[in-house]
Amino acid sequence: MGQKIERDYQRFRKIVRGKVKSNLNKYITRGELIGKKGNDLVSIPLPQIELPQFRYGSKGSGGVGQGPAKPGQPLTQPQDDGDGNQAGDSPGGHILEVDLTIEELADILGDELALPRIEPKGKKNIVTSRDKYSSIRRAGPESLRHFKRTFKKALRRQIASGTYQPEDPIVIPIREDKQYRSWKEVPLPQSVAVIVYMMDVSGSMTDHQKEIVRIEAFWIDTWIRAHYKGVERVYIIHDAAAQEVDEHTFYHTRESGGTKISTAYDLARQIIEQRYPPQDWNVYAFHFSDGDNWGDDVPHCMELLKNELLPRINLFGYAQVESPYGSGEFLEHMKELAEEAENLICSRVPDREAIVESIKELLSTGR
Repeated sequence: MGQKIERDYQRFRKIVRGKVKSNLNKYITRGELIGKKGNDLVSIPLPQIELPQFRYGSKGSGGVGQGPAKPGQPLTQPQDDGDGNQAGDSPGGHILEVDLTIEELADILGDELALPRIEPKGKKNIVTSRDKYSSIRRAGPESLRHFKRTFKKALRRQIASGTYQPEDPIVIPIREDKQYRSWKEVPLPQSVAVIVYMMDVSGSMTDHQKEIVRIEAFWIDTWIRAHYKGVERVYIIHDAAAQEVDEHTFYHTRESGGTKISTAYDLARQIIEQRYPPQDWNVYAFHFSDGDNWGDDVPHCMELLKNELLPRINLFGYAQVESPYGSGEFLEHMKELAEEAENLICSRVPDREAIVESIKELLSTGR
């Protein structure tokens, strides 16, 4: 019975995943999910799923194929539309709510977008441990008894004592014969990663554009963290000047002013050099902007990217949101550089509906 219930439960979860996939963009772009973590539950209404139940007809109403009828005639009597403003005495439809974790939503996102598994580089800095069965001892749980060694010791004892009979080769281990596998903890280095998020908070970025950026950054962060045991995040905001901030400030700040993108790239370079050496860390950088930049600053940005940042990181993703105030010219410069650098990915995010496709573009290389 327990196995049957588990099969039914897994089948139901599979149906739920399918329904979530069909409306993935709707659930992923919910701004209230920002700040939740891997095992946090998210309630998702799924009105498309109906719970199975028996429906009984009226007694004496007849069965299939009984009674007079004409081709095309409905099988049931039509119901009056009724007045929507008046109270009724019949039950209405019910919306089923299911709880999914953020990790499950991230898995669904990865499946739907066919995102490749990330291949980390470097194994250092974070060390966990695992049990390795590498020795034998005379005491232990029966589940760890070493059958072959126990049998050999019992056989040797019986031969030495003269109780072993070749014509009747029965070997019966006693307590002193039993051997058990033993373990020791082995240090296991784990790959580590740092994600550097840079966001344009200048006056040309509206609150709507900033929300798009934050939603996309949240899901990129969730996906990358699923592939590493240790992940650190760095948050940088910039207008005409750049500053490192904490996570809460990144997701809630409101700034204004001019735009000088190179200040963010230069600060990111300094942080990577000082705290996250590329030979030990998997470095990911994502920059979100509306593409409006101080004209004379563009060559400096390209120089920083080409000579300082791109050689040191796994992936640099640039996502440009559309703003009614930004010029949007910076994307074209980034696309030109991306033709030379395979670890530079560019994406255009015109509106909230484009977030999922933009995530696919930025993470499709699996770097």
